[in-house]
Amino acid sequence: MVYCIKYRSECKKMVILGIDPGYAIVGYGIIDYENSRYRVLDFGAVTTPAGMDFPRRLGCIYEDLRYLFDKYKPGAMSVEKLFFNTNKKTAVDVAQARGVILLAAQNSGAKIFEYTPLQVKQSVVGYGRAEKKQVQEMTRQLLGLSAVPKPDDTADALALALCHAHSSGSLIYGGLSSIK
Repeated sequence: MVYCIKYRSECKKMVILGIDPGYAIVGYGIIDYENSRYRVLDFGAVTTPAGMDFPRRLGCIYEDLRYLFDKYKPGAMSVEKLFFNTNKKTAVDVAQARGVILLAAQNSGAKIFEYTPLQVKQSVVGYGRAEKKQVQEMTRQLLGLSAVPKPDDTADALALALCHAHSSGSLIYGGLSSIK
């Protein structure tokens, strides 16, 4: 497994998969983080068509994520904590998709870490109430990208990966909120 953290002057290296969960679009961003330097390995979105049966959509998400885990072998996955809005059906469907995403990570052996949108904004921009565009632009700058990745879910996923890179050694986040 590629995931390793060593202390102080020793190497700190991680391959991190950031995930912005959804069922129509699952944003992903994979970075290599070593000695406070970032390198983008891949980013994009897993998409499922609206007319497809929901169980098949979940199956597509699972298979595509398993492919990413097999190809890049991330030792850590950072995923956004669910935010429940007023649309309960959408919230339930996103929760089911998120469960499939967590299952793919668990089956790959990656450690799973959850972050709230406030934590991501604080980590990437330095301000927990930052606007989405500010987070996207700072993500672009930190990763040396020529443009903000599209769709937005992809930029959000890269921000989640950055958040974990920044937070992984920090006691501020309670030594990390890993899902057991």
